[in-house]
Amino acid sequence: MADIRWRFVSLLCVALMADGVMSSKELLSRMSTGFNNVVDGCKNELQVGDHIMQDMFNFWREEYELVNRELGCMILCMAGKLGLVGDDQKMHHGKAEDYAKSHGADDSTAKQLVTIIHDCEKASDAVEEACSRTLEVSKCFRTKIHELQWAPSFEVMMQELMTAG
Repeated sequence: MADIRWRFVSLLCVALMADGVMSSKELLSRMSTGFNNVVDGCKNELQVGDHIMQDMFNFWREEYELVNRELGCMILCMAGKLGLVGDDQKMHHGKAEDYAKSHGADDSTAKQLVTIIHDCEKASDAVEEACSRTLEVSKCFRTKIHELQWAPSFEVMMQELMTAG
């Protein structure tokens, strides 16, 4: 169950659109691979408790309230280990776009993802502390993805986790 949880967590940081080169479900599966490799490192480095891993597990559930600053730290750590964060501890837009493309996103989909992240960053600019700001950006991102009906379904995510190698 723990391995399944870590794989599920990896889907947290990425959710892309259905109108790209491949379906959003396929794209999510591909993009999650890199995040799988950094979850344990960040969990150990930050010494986060099970409550944060539970937050990550439930991230895509709209009714689940995300309130723990430590979740922002975890997400920031994971993005940092993948080289997606700049010196200002914000998403490096060019690298985020390249990361999406390297996992199968077309130009339009990758740019749209970066636009969503950028808009969420602008909306959270007033939050100075990096982990708290990352939590707010993540919550905004989740909301926007749900509004566009791009969020992965629980069933699809569980199926992917069960079959991932």
